[in-house]
Amino acid sequence: MKHKSRCFLSLAIIAAIFLGGGSVIAGTPPRAASFGTPIRIGFQAGDDWEPALATDQMGHLYAVYAHADPTSQLYQTRMMVQVSSDGGQTWNAPVPIAPAPPPKSQGQFDPWIAFGPDGRTVSVVLLQGYPQATIQLVTSKDFGATWSTPKSVTALPPPLDKLVLLARGKTMAVAFTDYKVNTWAAISQDAGAHWTTHLIERVGMPNQLLTAGGGIDSLGNIYFAWNGVYLNQPVPTAPVWVTKSSDGGATWSHTDVGVSGLPMACPKCQDHQYFAAQMALQIGSDDHIYLLWNSTPDQTDFASERVYFARSTDHGATYSPRRDISDAPAGIEHCFPTLITGGAPGDVRIAWMDQRNGPWNVFYRTSADGGDTFAPSIRLSGYVPGYNYLTPDGFAFPYGDYFQLAVDLTGRTHAAFGEARNITKPGNIWIANQQ
Repeated sequence: MKHKSRCFLSLAIIAAIFLGGGSVIAGTPPRAASFGTPIRIGFQAGDDWEPALATDQMGHLYAVYAHADPTSQLYQTRMMVQVSSDGGQTWNAPVPIAPAPPPKSQGQFDPWIAFGPDGRTVSVVLLQGYPQATIQLVTSKDFGATWSTPKSVTALPPPLDKLVLLARGKTMAVAFTDYKVNTWAAISQDAGAHWTTHLIERVGMPNQLLTAGGGIDSLGNIYFAWNGVYLNQPVPTAPVWVTKSSDGGATWSHTDVGVSGLPMACPKCQDHQYFAAQMALQIGSDDHIYLLWNSTPDQTDFASERVYFARSTDHGATYSPRRDISDAPAGIEHCFPTLITGGAPGDVRIAWMDQRNGPWNVFYRTSADGGDTFAPSIRLSGYVPGYNYLTPDGFAFPYGDYFQLAVDLTGRTHAAFGEARNITKPGNIWIANQQ
């Protein structure tokens, strides 16, 4: 049982894409991509949870995830890595990246991957010993075969929760929460050798407080995207916002981006916040900041959520109005947005999960002009016989409340996502590779 949760085909020419608020953006979107049948990684019996995905500058694709033994009465996860050197077609056997978690804990969670200045040293942060978790960093210089002794990135005591790891040059930054009223950042200016801890802000008493993305721009500004759920207020809300530091984490600004109503009920979940608003953030090669998040169309509680896009072209001083970027019919539930940028200015690739087919599926869109126009969505998830949660129409339930994209040296996109029958049964991680 899960105890921890956060909660193309061919050239397509379209005249317009309909956006939130009834506006229309006209233009010619870029050529859509095509993906092969997803490939399962992890353990045959499953119980592989919430993958992180990234590519190095040597052509390797890394997937890191938490694995639990589905035959054991004790639920405890162990962080694993698998590496592909052929564009995600084949993968090595799972390798643990850190010592086993404390015996009475639920294990290791929330991995995030970044690379050192040499383009090949890979670092992963993880929660060790959840729920009384510390934040540990491990590194590998041999493409994931062996890993360093874990190092704590902060001296703050547990419990700590939810991670995002950023790296640019020798600057590394980790965002996290303390389960109370605070958001924090651990900063290193020497590629992870030494760390300092900085309070970002006090945010009240949310029922859920998470970070789901971030970036460091060419000026050294550090950005993190956040989302919270506040039930104990006169009007319960689920806001999303961005914090920014221009001085190495010493001080931070706060920019509100949007406010959602409460998410739909989730009978298969252990908490109501599993499908709550969540915002991903990426920085393009032109320093533009791109945001993607799920939200109710207004602040109506339990309404079907859409997925929205916005960007900043002035280093986070202002953000464009939100735009409904899904091409699914109205009334379809959306969740778990993610995005990645390519090497060219304006190259933005986005994905999310929705229920337009009845079951869940992963959908993907691309833009070559910074989000002014998008190619029609394509389905990344697919049918593979032999799994009781899979039908030709989709999968029964998202296994883990986020997934990730990566762009390799050839410019191809890869996606890693979890699927299962429900949140309490062993699920699997699947990789979709652009052809």
